[in-house]
Amino acid sequence: MQEGSSLSYIDPAASAAPAPKPTAPTYTADDVLALVLQSLDDDKAEDVVQIDLRGRTAMADYMVICSGRSSRQVAAISEKLLVRLKDEFRLTARSEGKETGDWVLLDTGDVVVHIFRPEVREFYQLESMWQVAPDAA
Repeated sequence: MQEGSSLSYIDPAASAAPAPKPTAPTYTADDVLALVLQSLDDDKAEDVVQIDLRGRTAMADYMVICSGRSSRQVAAISEKLLVRLKDEFRLTARSEGKETGDWVLLDTGDVVVHIFRPEVREFYQLESMWQVAPDAA
């Protein structure tokens, strides 16, 4: 080291700009629901049922249940919906069941989507557990 020279240590963390704060989503549960319903319609999902869960559970605001004619269609409907959610809202939904295509569950946080093969939907009768009876509404 030469005489008179001084080295100083610069902490890279101290000189870095602060990380940007995460921003709140710019979409609502109703926006997600509208995209889900349009996507299901575009992909020819059958017997689409929309259930309003607001005030009934903290799990989600809406549940959507539909059917595809085959395991392949169920998987395709779910895959296209995942892509549309990501493209439109930068939303990554959690999914289960795409590998078998009998019953795919997509959870966006605000909207839970169940896509069934008809036989599987009939067996579980999920909408009967969540729909409000007409005289109770």
